[in-house]
Amino acid sequence: MFSTSVAYAMGAGAEAGAQGGNPIMSFVPLILMFAIFYFMLIRPQQKKAKEHREMLGNLKKGDRVITGGGLYGCIVEVSDEWLSVDLGQTVVKVGRGFISGLADPKNGKKEEPAKDSKK
Repeated sequence: MFSTSVAYAMGAGAEAGAQGGNPIMSFVPLILMFAIFYFMLIRPQQKKAKEHREMLGNLKKGDRVITGGGLYGCIVEVSDEWLSVDLGQTVVKVGRGFISGLADPKNGKKEEPAKDSKK
């Protein structure tokens, strides 16, 4: 009786090992999910951050900007770390990192980057 249960247990282990398959194939769905995650989320976010850094580096006197707090103004003085922004009746110093974008002076909205469309 003891020998049959041991033989039965050994047979089950041998069958389970034969059905294991290739362990690399179990990682393929994980790799595909990471690739999709990278191209759908990480890469576009890095591109947008790079464009924002370039915009901050190219700010100059006379540019109309919108701050992170929602204030619209015109740059009157530029420094490495901060900008003086004229808000109408007052001038405030704002850190470069707190500028969220360029503002359209016509309607007070953020300017959309121009896209080259070939027709």
